[in-house]
Amino acid sequence: MILLFDLDGTLIDSTEAILESFHNSFKVYDFFAADDAKIKALIGHPLDVMYRALGVKEEMIWDFVATYKEHYRKISTQKTVLLPNAKEAVEAAATFASLGIVTTKTGKYSQVLMEHFGLMDKFEVLIGREHVQNPKPHAEPILKALQSFDTNKKEIWMIGDTQLDLLSAKNAGINSIGVLSGYDTKETLKKFTNMIFDDSLEAVLHLKSRKTSHY
Repeated sequence: MILLFDLDGTLIDSTEAILESFHNSFKVYDFFAADDAKIKALIGHPLDVMYRALGVKEEMIWDFVATYKEHYRKISTQKTVLLPNAKEAVEAAATFASLGIVTTKTGKYSQVLMEHFGLMDKFEVLIGREHVQNPKPHAEPILKALQSFDTNKKEIWMIGDTQLDLLSAKNAGINSIGVLSGYDTKETLKKFTNMIFDDSLEAVLHLKSRKTSHY
């Protein structure tokens, strides 16, 4: 079995770091700051998409993104935490599956975070925003991750907290599980998968029981 995990809202909570980095960029460019609810509603999308949706002019978007990244890099490890049961989920998953990370975050910073939490060695691949042309919900990030595995006769699952994760899985032709530890609601996730759990550990234990029952 191959399990691919999203990061934000699935394994980690970096909401504080994300919001602070957005507000820092608004301050630098004297931009009318969007409220936190609007920013949170966009988490999971690429940064340029988020800034565009928040009203930043097209010619300034990449300046905002660069300023965001510069600040985020400084604070990410201090202002990001593992979600409850996330460490247990990864450790349990590693006992019966090959693991990967597919995120819209910058891969470089994602790897630093997972090393900080002592979990990076459980994953065979990490695909971040800079590794693909087309981020989630496109199939490309998942298909790119799967190049690192022998997929022959393997069940493949994407575990994520937003419709972007579930749509990416559908577009890549793999199975998906929604978790309620992140940013999309149960009502939203139900439109894209009939498998929804409270968190990643519940999802992993369900898959473990499926695998066991097949033998």
